[in-house]
Amino acid sequence: MRLLTARKLPRLNTDDYLDLLNLATRLGDLQWQKEIIRKLEAKQAELSNVSQ
Repeated sequence: MRLLTARKLPRLNTDDYLDLLNLATRLGDLQWQKEIIRKLEAKQAELSNVSQ
């Protein structure tokens, strides 16, 4: 019997998020823009914590 396992999704880097933000902006999708910005802010905070 084969067990189902969670697939690991590739992590997006900052450039990927910026590209997605650009696309969301061109599409006028404000909710998506806010979500992407929130993720970028979380990545920035994570990097700040690591560097301290």
